[in-house]
Amino acid sequence: MRFIDHGQGGGPEVLVPRTGPTPVPADGEVLVRVAFAGVNRPEALQRRGLYAPPPGASPILGLEVSGEVVALGAGVTRWSVGDPVCALTNGGAYADYVVVPEGQALPVPERISMRQAAALPENFFTVWANVFQRGGLRAGESLLVHGGSSGIGLTAIQLAKAFGARVLCTVGSAEKAAACKAAGADITINYREQDFVDVALKATEGAGVNMVLDMVGGSYVERNLRALAVEGRLVQISFLESSRPELDWTPLMAKRITFTGSTLRPRSLADKTRIGQELVEQVWPLLSAKRVAPVIHQVFPMDQAAQAHALMESSEHIGKILLEV
Repeated sequence: MRFIDHGQGGGPEVLVPRTGPTPVPADGEVLVRVAFAGVNRPEALQRRGLYAPPPGASPILGLEVSGEVVALGAGVTRWSVGDPVCALTNGGAYADYVVVPEGQALPVPERISMRQAAALPENFFTVWANVFQRGGLRAGESLLVHGGSSGIGLTAIQLAKAFGARVLCTVGSAEKAAACKAAGADITINYREQDFVDVALKATEGAGVNMVLDMVGGSYVERNLRALAVEGRLVQISFLESSRPELDWTPLMAKRITFTGSTLRPRSLADKTRIGQELVEQVWPLLSAKRVAPVIHQVFPMDQAAQAHALMESSEHIGKILLEV
């Protein structure tokens, strides 16, 4: 099969097409012929040697796909050969074929194309696990989303609105603000021109927001605490800035704030299967009804993975970047 090799690691230019053996599904796994693969920041970190795959995972980049089941490992009961799926992989998505644990493969929602389906797993698993499972967002609450125009951000905005929350988000341009408004954001905050703490407090009459979804870290952590309400929740999913900031933690105690977060890739198969089941039950109907939809910025041929990574790292995109395999 064809796959994208990142060699010894480095910048986007190290990504080159190669050929190698097609993987064979083990017990409880399915082999998927890949139609499209998502491009995500953890893959850029892995490319640079900063994010090792978990034990036993494919060393090939790629964390999500859409495609067709073409072979079954022993004991598989959820799927049949020929089934269309979208899947959260443990690696290996930048390839013609990838093996996936059967519990991490989900049906393609009705009225959703294969192209759209590849943009679902990483973003929707992450948002559901963090905003709804860990953060416990409820109807009538307010959510501040940093990086609103990212794939994660636009997914969080749409799902929060669909479940009855009020949404604020930070962006870096008028174009990105417009995209977030189109996704349902009530208030957009240009972080180059406005202080998100001041806007959040003003929008909530001084009370603060109920939850912050943050992927920045660093200097944002202390400001997030200031923007949160009493009993607020700060949910951390990444650190574009430092993961070791110095700050005054007093607001965490004074406001009884919960500071939590998670990463998706190291979680157990049982955890990921449970998240997937909840998505199918509670979110897939929203996708089929077109109340929620993935936002796709650009699709590159697989052999242009280097260009796709360069675009992602420029942060000029709005929504998802995909590879067509």
